[in-house]
Amino acid sequence: MERILIVDDEKNYLLVLDALLSEAGYEVATADGGARALTILEEDEPDLMLTDMRMPRMTGLELIKASKERRPDLPVIVMTAYGTVENAVEAMKSGAVDYIMKPFENQELLLTVQRALKLSRLLAQNRLLREEVAQGQGFGQIVGDSKAMRQVYEMVDKVAATKATVLITGESGTGKELIARAIHSRSPRAEEPFVAVNCMALSETLLESELFGHEKGAFTGAAGRRKGRFELADKGTLFLDEVGEIAPSLQVKLLRVLQERTFERVGGNQPISVDVRIVAATNRDLTRAVATGRFREDLFYRLNVVRLDLPPLRQRKEDLPALVAHFVRRYAAETGRTSPQVSQEAMRRIYDYAWPGNVRELENALERAVIMSGAEIRPADLPLEVGHGEKASAQEPPRDVGITEAVEDLERRMIQRALSEHQGVAAHAAEALGLTKSNLAYKMKKYGLGS
Repeated sequence: MERILIVDDEKNYLLVLDALLSEAGYEVATADGGARALTILEEDEPDLMLTDMRMPRMTGLELIKASKERRPDLPVIVMTAYGTVENAVEAMKSGAVDYIMKPFENQELLLTVQRALKLSRLLAQNRLLREEVAQGQGFGQIVGDSKAMRQVYEMVDKVAATKATVLITGESGTGKELIARAIHSRSPRAEEPFVAVNCMALSETLLESELFGHEKGAFTGAAGRRKGRFELADKGTLFLDEVGEIAPSLQVKLLRVLQERTFERVGGNQPISVDVRIVAATNRDLTRAVATGRFREDLFYRLNVVRLDLPPLRQRKEDLPALVAHFVRRYAAETGRTSPQVSQEAMRRIYDYAWPGNVRELENALERAVIMSGAEIRPADLPLEVGHGEKASAQEPPRDVGITEAVEDLERRMIQRALSEHQGVAAHAAEALGLTKSNLAYKMKKYGLGS
């Protein structure tokens, strides 16, 4: 619920506006002067301030200036019975986003408030983006200052300026694509395209067309020529996610591109040259895959020029407070509400849980918690498996949960357990669950367990 601070020395106006805005669904705080308003701003985080222009001891303009020192991005609407162009201009210069004259119609005020709150949400999202850039020593959305993550940042800094191919390894949900984007954004290719393709999500035929493009008539449904991801990434970076899932026949063609930097579209014979940096990622043990013959040794060496291992969340739990705060702020801003607090018991359960789906699972859990919670996130707002840890799988679902939800909850936990037992290797987990790789990829995306 969005919170509005009303400031007016006329108590009747405070009562009327409090009733009007409360009935409209807003949470309201009132102050009978500038000093009290500033105290509230120190103690609370309203989404909007509505202030009278002329008040004793501290005018509306003085209050705006003082409030901007504390909350630079707080939208302010000025009310006055003395409506002049000069007053309006002065208020806007001081930082007000809108101006309304007394007496006003209820609907006019509500529309003005809605416009200002929309701006407030945009400002909150903009602030969040700025914070994300500042987090992790300027590593965008990557959050964490643990020793393990500092080592990752240092490696990214070292490798970004080079042309070297990078292989990022780590369990599903550890943020491999975010790291790939960080490498690209800090490289000389930062102004050029960053193109990502999930090698596990497509069949062999579709993946070949996706990577290399196709000519008209190359196969059924190929109605025209289409560029592939290699061409689209020319001069930039191509991110090959889940590269360990590429079929052996396609591995040969990929190896040739890495060696010669040329290829032909599917159904074509015209060589196409590209200048592309490759960043690949996998949750598989490629060394083991090479030993068992499931992955070409020569392709592995071409990809494994610089290897960057991402730690699972259970090995960097000191980052949990920052991650929790980050995701709670993000989803509170997206839903236009004040960030809820996280109770000690909820935080304890977050710490105790193993997080087999890593940061992605944590993000989805906190998105749900922000939606379900009131002013405070409690254990009941967290997904069942977080609230009950490893014991959750042995318990019956709550009696008020429908069969569809219960089945989905069980399926999600089975996938989490399989991923955990197979060190995050999706192909092995799929085999253990009796699923195809593409079916598992779909379900992982559905339940927020992707890489």
